[in-house]
Amino acid sequence: MVPESRCSSTNGDPTPDLLTFLSTWRLDPVAVVALVVAGGLYGGSVGMLRRRGIRWPPLRTLAFFALGLGSFAVVQFGFLGAWSTELRWAFTTRIALLLFAVPGLLSLGSPVQLGRAALAGLPLRMLEAVLRSRPVRIMGTAVFAPLFALAAFSVFLTPLAGSLRESAVAGDLITVVVPLIGLVMVLPIVEHTTQRASFFITVEFLLVFVELVADAIPAIMIRLNAHVLDMVGPVLGALPSWFPTRLHDQHLSGDFLWFIAEVADVPILILLFIRWSRIDRTEARSLDDLSDEEMDALTREHLRGPRE
Repeated sequence: MVPESRCSSTNGDPTPDLLTFLSTWRLDPVAVVALVVAGGLYGGSVGMLRRRGIRWPPLRTLAFFALGLGSFAVVQFGFLGAWSTELRWAFTTRIALLLFAVPGLLSLGSPVQLGRAALAGLPLRMLEAVLRSRPVRIMGTAVFAPLFALAAFSVFLTPLAGSLRESAVAGDLITVVVPLIGLVMVLPIVEHTTQRASFFITVEFLLVFVELVADAIPAIMIRLNAHVLDMVGPVLGALPSWFPTRLHDQHLSGDFLWFIAEVADVPILILLFIRWSRIDRTEARSLDDLSDEEMDALTREHLRGPRE
């Protein structure tokens, strides 16, 4: 639980000590429901495969529950969730981790591949229709994630961030909606649910390198600004000795957000490189399978260029 011992001084350490960070917790009913639903769907799918005599890799199950759902529980029930209303840096860090870290760890369990293996008939067709839908295909490109992060993190530069931080309804929506958006962005890249040409992957590479800098701009502005951007007044009542001033709280928010925004782009680049390598090998094999006559015809068609 959140420690009861408080003092009014704000001149102590700017962040809590490790023991306070690790021992602070709260119960979040919405997060409990999300954990039960996600764990039930995954575990039920594994059970369906087992009844058919199909063995699902235990390491993937362990990764989904221990790393994926475990990280979600730590964020929601731990210090970041407990102090998300009072601390700007806890609020922004919580959102950034729910958007990038939690979905990335959940994807290690290959939930899409599991769903395709476990489902049949109408449920499977519905899943495939969702994966092929235009919104999912757009959000599943490596370009979308940094652009979305840039737009989402820009909200922290406005008074809207303060309203969201103090709203219980907004907090509950963030708990569910933000990880879902993160999953829609991450899973198509990790599990190759969409087919891309090597040229398209190359373009994604170039754009992601540009956005590697762009999506950190809101965090840098938060860190360097000398005014409280969300317009929320100081927290009233007795506070721990480590509790920061409003401006320092904002600067810490920018620091953590900047770090997470930069680190989150690295796995995307790695995944793009892996996917490009696989697609390039596939395209090379398809060309090797062509006969000499087919290759000559393809070369002539390429040299002729687009027809009028």
